[in-house]
Amino acid sequence: MKTNYIKSGIILLVVAVFAGCQKYEDGPLISFVSKEKRISNTWIVEKAYADNVDVTNDYDQYELYLASDGTAELNANYTVFGATYVDKTNGTWNFTNDKENILINYSDDSQDAEYKILRLKEKELWLQEVGKDLELQLREK
Repeated sequence: MKTNYIKSGIILLVVAVFAGCQKYEDGPLISFVSKEKRISNTWIVEKAYADNVDVTNDYDQYELYLASDGTAELNANYTVFGATYVDKTNGTWNFTNDKENILINYSDDSQDAEYKILRLKEKELWLQEVGKDLELQLREK
């Protein structure tokens, strides 16, 4: 009988600890890989929403590279009147707000932004731009 109480107590403790480990509202619940390692990747936009409208086509040619040393690179291809243009800008990134946000600071200041991290997995990164209604759901390239 005592053994059952001890097992139940241990199970409740483990559940309580893991429930408190979730940093981002969309997950993951727990990860043994550091946030820095999970965010360091080459990302492409899988889905994009502005004011709850699907604007994925506006971002389908974006590629974001975040390196573990804090450097960032954004490559975007634009097609205007049949001609394709490549826009490439380098910069830096760092976590802010107790690692709940990411600030990306590019040499092209018009691209600078801070995002709330909604989900951070090794192959998924969901971001919501702070102060705007833009959500980007990125996946590993």
